Amino acid sequence: MSNAHVVPPGLVSLEDPSEYRPEYKDKDDYRTFDIHTSPERVINTYRAMHTTQTLDYVKKKNEYWCKFNHGEMSIMEALNMLNNFMDESDPDVDVPNSVHAFQTAEGIRQKHPNNEWFQVTGLVHDVGKVMALWGEPQFSTVGDTFPVGCRPDKSIVFDAELFKDNPDLQNEKTNTKLGIYEENCGLTNVYMSWGHDEYLYRVLKAPENTCHLPEEALYCIRFHSFYPWHTSGAYKYLCDNKDLEMMKWVNEFNKFDLYSKTPDIPPLEELVSYYTKLVEKYIPGKLKW
Repeated sequence: MSNAHVVPPGLVSLEDPSEYRPEYKDKDDYRTFDIHTSPERVINTYRAMHTTQTLDYVKKKNEYWCKFNHGEMSIMEALNMLNNFMDESDPDVDVPNSVHAFQTAEGIRQKHPNNEWFQVTGLVHDVGKVMALWGEPQFSTVGDTFPVGCRPDKSIVFDAELFKDNPDLQNEKTNTKLGIYEENCGLTNVYMSWGHDEYLYRVLKAPENTCHLPEEALYCIRFHSFYPWHTSGAYKYLCDNKDLEMMKWVNEFNKFDLYSKTPDIPPLEELVSYYTKLVEKYIPGKLKW
């Protein structure tokens, strides 16, 4: 079987390197990033990300996207747009990102049947990928995230070796362990690399939008791709007490985000009604994007 997918007309190929994980593997075999064996498309995406995402780049992306002038639509409308994404990073599975959203939400509902906000979090966590529809490149839409403005930790995928051409490593203000930050300053005060996590977090926090999700949910949304922190335990010197308390929720969420991906597609028509009501309860109406 060829590893190359033929993308149907009208679909946008979204090669998400953070989801490069064949299905039905042992948990210990997930998220294996090797500079010598990983597919070239994954390496190239991370090379572009780790070379380009500087503190200045991230500040400019925040300024550009946080004007929230790219569209106005509900969460369910935005989720429906992800039907246009075919994730080619899983070589044997043709599952749109919108399906992964329902898989994650259903995994959470199975284990946390009475926790509605957690289910909604599972459904919406990747919706920030709609940036790609407006032309945002993949290296600042998908993939694992990391703080900018300080030295990259070795726990970042590919052992952070793809940062060698990042200009911030030549800047004495940004190439030290703490960089521009103070110890235990809190992740709220840290610039994260730009991607779908940060974008959706900013959309939901925007004063012109309405969101009733608790802070635990917002942490899951903003930091679910921050694997160096929640999985490897790195960057704790930037964390305050609230960050460390919230990490348990991000780790609980990660179980369903990472391991719910299977070729089995849930009965979407049956689920849409249930989740539409939940979303309207926690993130009502149309949002500005």
